[in-house]
Parts: sequence; C-alpha cells; structure tokens
Amino acid sequence: MVKQNLGNLDRIFRFVLGVWWLSPWAPLFQWEWANWVILIVGVIALIESFIGVCWMHNVLHIHNK
Repeated sequence: MVKQNLGNLDRIFRFVLGVWWLSPWAPLFQWEWANWVILIVGVIALIESFIGVCWMHNVLHIHNK
C-alpha cells in the first residue's frame, strides 16, 4: 500500500480541477489531441484527489501531507 502524500488543500484543488475539466465548461481547443489531454489530466486529477496519492510526488520525493 502506498502512503498518502497529498495534503487537504492539494486534494481539494485536484478535485475542483478534475470536475471542471470533465464538465461541459472545460476548455475546448481546435486540435483534437489537446482535448484528449485535457480529458486525461482531468481524470487523473480526480482519481488522485480521491486516493490522496500522486505518483509524480513519489518520484520527486515531495510529501505535502
């Protein structure tokens, strides 16, 4: 089991970002690949907000908890 490394403020920010980028108010670009990137980042942010673990923080040894 991976230890949580995200603080409450970071988790709230990721949740809001994920919900916004998965909602109808998400930014839309004329390039299809950019819209897919927004979708993927939104899903990852939402998942990380629920589990409290960021893989990039583990790689960089950052612990905000």
